[in-house]
Amino acid sequence: MLRDYSQITQALLGTLFTWALTAAGAALVIVIRGKQRKLLDISLGFAAGVMIAASYWSLLAPAIEMATESKMYGADGEYVFVPVGVGFLIGAAFVYGTDVLISSLGLQSPNEVHNIPEGLAVGVGFAAVGSSASATFENARNLAIGIGIQNFPEGLAVSLPLQAAGISTLKSFWYGQLSGMVEPLAGVLGAAGVALAEPALPYALAFAAGAMIYVVIDDIVPEAHQSGNGKLASWAAVVGFLVMMSLDVGLG
Repeated sequence: MLRDYSQITQALLGTLFTWALTAAGAALVIVIRGKQRKLLDISLGFAAGVMIAASYWSLLAPAIEMATESKMYGADGEYVFVPVGVGFLIGAAFVYGTDVLISSLGLQSPNEVHNIPEGLAVGVGFAAVGSSASATFENARNLAIGIGIQNFPEGLAVSLPLQAAGISTLKSFWYGQLSGMVEPLAGVLGAAGVALAEPALPYALAFAAGAMIYVVIDDIVPEAHQSGNGKLASWAAVVGFLVMMSLDVGLG
């Protein structure tokens, strides 16, 4: 994630980093054994908090700023809610539609579907650098760091239940890290697509935010609350939010 590289290369490096932290989290299955449901729910809550904070500071705020500065949505940006709202809605609908499609095929929705918007977010974040005052290299880097941080417990949240279900430790690790493998592809495609159509940047940033918020509301929060550890998960979400906010505000 160095400044001198192209935006697409930065997106690739950033998403390889997030994948690596997913694998590192999944590798904890080697030393942490048993169901450990409380640990999983805390991890899920933390991930939810990070994703919510990242959705605003690293995605929605730059999208609003870009749309305002473009002067395409009113002289004073009074209609910037249109591109941001449309992108946000389409992002949420994308995750919903993908889940429905996979379910209609009789398959359980794989975790890779939920990693797609995370990869897109990092890719679009790097592609947006320089497009507005808040779309900086530092913010894109912080977004990659934040998603990587939340991917660490996410990798464990995939591998640990598999091990508890009787799957070997090696296979549990493999499937855990596999959940993050799609992020480099999504990141590169997102960066390349936006580079070819710069006016689409506000839509793309809001798309990634909408997809991540939908995942938090529809998947992560319900799962974290279903085993009686809701309060712990909620406080973990608060901590995750504060960590990501501190990254964006303090290191931006």
